[in-house]
Amino acid sequence: MIETFRFAPSPNGHLHLGHALSALLNLDMARAVNGRVLLRIEDIDTVRCTPDLVSAMLEDLDWIGFDADPPHRRQSEHFADYADALRRLDAMGLIYKAFLTRTEIRHVVAQREAAGRPWPRDPDGAPIYPGDASLLSEKDVAARLAQEEPYALRLDMARALQMAGTLLDWQETGAGPAGESGRVTADASAWGDVILARKDTPTSYHLSVVVDDARQGISHVVRGHDLFHATSVHRLLQHLLDLPAPIYHHHRLITGPDGRKLSKSAGDTGLRDLRDAGWTPADIRARIGL
Repeated sequence: MIETFRFAPSPNGHLHLGHALSALLNLDMARAVNGRVLLRIEDIDTVRCTPDLVSAMLEDLDWIGFDADPPHRRQSEHFADYADALRRLDAMGLIYKAFLTRTEIRHVVAQREAAGRPWPRDPDGAPIYPGDASLLSEKDVAARLAQEEPYALRLDMARALQMAGTLLDWQETGAGPAGESGRVTADASAWGDVILARKDTPTSYHLSVVVDDARQGISHVVRGHDLFHATSVHRLLQHLLDLPAPIYHHHRLITGPDGRKLSKSAGDTGLRDLRDAGWTPADIRARIGL
């Protein structure tokens, strides 16, 4: 079997040095084993991921020498795949409509913590979702549905873990934030009832990434270690949906002068700005340590 890697950027802003590291590391690792490297365009957000940004992204990748193998996969063309996965999970009784807004969640958390009861956080630091069943009656839920209020489709984590009924892990050839490697135990419970889709958005990152990796035959997932802990959720979904588990390799992040990882939303210097300033692809490789 040909080993297959992928680079999967979201074109909601211009690519920066962090993207260059991930793209070129995938390329180098694939070529080292005579494997393939695929490009996935994660454009679920069809409002922010504009055609102009997609074109700019492809231009930047071509400039740095990211020579992906065909075909490219655009998530916006495969919503039916994600809907099918949702239907399968729903048939297992693992999905529920969650109506609590961010404001309501903050209010619940503030009340509990004011009473001296710390509220659990997920690995990204966000409060664990409290669950509608403990806060909203069936009448409340029915009223919100009747008013066509927005909702998220969340995974019933406790029930999903009970149904999985086995200890899940993954093969890590890179390193997590604390240096984790080898066989790593998955702890999806740390995330609580994660979002799998919304009323107006047909899928989430967690759901689409496992479906896409399986559809594209990805054998090696190479990505930044900011996504290391999310792998626990991905392993659970792979198990529930009977999808293959790739080998994972989480790499270091490129950080700015203040120590935080680079971000498109923070306006960090893009590859095209560096190109305009006279940088070459060789300069990019040198800067990111490749």
